[in-house]
Amino acid sequence: MAEMEMETPEEARPCSSGGGKRFKLRTTLQASFGAPNNPDYVFDIAASEDNSVMVVSLSTNALKLYSPITGQFLGDCLGHTDTINEVLFPDLKVPQLFCTSSSDGTVRLWDMRMRQQVTLLQAQQSSELFSVSFGGSSGSLIASGGKAKVLFWDWRTRKELACLEECHTEDVTQVRFHPTRKEKLVSASVDGLMCVFNTLGEINDDEGLDMVMGVGTSVGRIGFFGKSQEVVWCLTHIETLSIWDFEEGSKVADFNDTRTKASANWALPSVDYLVDCHYSHGAERLWLIAGNNSGSLGYFPLSYSDNQANASNNTGMIGPVSAVLDGGHTSVVRSVWSPSHCKDNLTGYGGMFCWTGGEDGRLCSWSEGDSDDERSNAWASKALVMKTSSRKKLRKSPY
Repeated sequence: MAEMEMETPEEARPCSSGGGKRFKLRTTLQASFGAPNNPDYVFDIAASEDNSVMVVSLSTNALKLYSPITGQFLGDCLGHTDTINEVLFPDLKVPQLFCTSSSDGTVRLWDMRMRQQVTLLQAQQSSELFSVSFGGSSGSLIASGGKAKVLFWDWRTRKELACLEECHTEDVTQVRFHPTRKEKLVSASVDGLMCVFNTLGEINDDEGLDMVMGVGTSVGRIGFFGKSQEVVWCLTHIETLSIWDFEEGSKVADFNDTRTKASANWALPSVDYLVDCHYSHGAERLWLIAGNNSGSLGYFPLSYSDNQANASNNTGMIGPVSAVLDGGHTSVVRSVWSPSHCKDNLTGYGGMFCWTGGEDGRLCSWSEGDSDDERSNAWASKALVMKTSSRKKLRKSPY
């Protein structure tokens, strides 16, 4: 089918979930097509450090490139033969490169200017690859999670350096090098474990494992946050959330009955799934991004105590929704990308709030409303998009 990009006008419905700074659905692109009762999916969204190019992975095993500011289609990258599980822009001082990991058993680097593959890495033992991360003390390591294994390559030589097979017993769903302590890698798995590895020196099963954090259920997604990225958030496949101290390897807070508590904090139909977490350095606040099967999405502020003495019994709190994105999607939202993931100030991005992609094959762009009187079906509190805040320790404060 020929490429077709469309902007779809949406009939805005006022949302009764709260007040605050108003946002609107700016653009809808039908990024992927399929049968009406079985549309293609938008899986993942990532963007370059300067936010000039946005890469979108589809369930057709294709990658599409867009301008995140205008929504203009810039081209596609083809080559994967199975599901693309993650898209990543690595910090390699080579801004035109991005990376993908796939169930076809490969990690690939692409040049977005030429829209061509420039590097292909494949495990010596064929395996689906679910996640990818760049780091190491020299910045030259690529890590990927596969079937009960964590693999390492040197991206400059393209040589496989290690394959760790004794730490996990099931699929490794996420690997993440620490943003500042780049020799440290955290892996997360369906086996309910998060493992921390030290990649200084020889990488092997015997000496590289620093600690193990037992989540107790299948882990789907992890990330770092905090002033020094000293805390890890963890989303599971049974839609629960927990917070962990990266240095100690201990659980800081559990957000029990996550969907129930989030559902009680907005006026839309109940929350069905958790998508991601978003951290604002300016506000020192972590938000849970969650949605329902109708395609509505909310940003819910999280709060918990840092009292380590009571950490084992600490139940985190979910506050009233800070942003509602409603009316753009008709099905489950798979991914969210925003320039505020990189910078807390929206200046220079045309008031853009975020892009979302979902199982309806749509990409939706959300932006700041022109006035308080403008009809809008989405809104966000100022705390979510402001660069600074007058409150110093928001994540420790009660609501």
